[in-house]
Amino acid sequence: MIVVEGRDDTKRIQLAVNADTIETNGSAINEEILERIELAQQTRGVIVFTDPDVPGEKIRKIISRKIPGVKHAFLNQDEARPSKKGSLGIEHASIETIQKALDGLYGDRTDTVPAIDRKFLLSKGLMGKPHSKELRIKLGNELRIGYTNGKQLEKRLNMFGITQEKVEQALLKIRKEEANGGI
Repeated sequence: MIVVEGRDDTKRIQLAVNADTIETNGSAINEEILERIELAQQTRGVIVFTDPDVPGEKIRKIISRKIPGVKHAFLNQDEARPSKKGSLGIEHASIETIQKALDGLYGDRTDTVPAIDRKFLLSKGLMGKPHSKELRIKLGNELRIGYTNGKQLEKRLNMFGITQEKVEQALLKIRKEEANGGI
């Protein structure tokens, strides 16, 4: 069961995969919808797939707090926007991009000791440097975990059980691409 924000998202998802959806009606998510999501999690499992913007992140956090164990799929802003000036949303993503996002799921993990801390993020330039934001954007795209600020990055990496090694591998790939002119 895939949780999306609206009707247009449902239509686009169903073009990409054979799945049922629950629509949150944007940020108007309420107790009734949360109860439906909770039932779906207990019976079928849930993937939260919201737009890569502030309201989408708010919905994602509300669901994660209320319903442990949901999985998450992410698009970056470029994948969710048909043009630089267009609106942003899953409904604008390509079929292939949606399928790729659904192949790269992350699940909430609360059973592990955090592997990533602020000191590690600072040492890798993901916090506290002039270009940290740009590096976090690239890392979020590479790991398919969405954009975060520094504090959110620490929490999200640990929540999804992403190791320091995986972060270092992703950063190495990003730096190689930068050295090759962004190819």
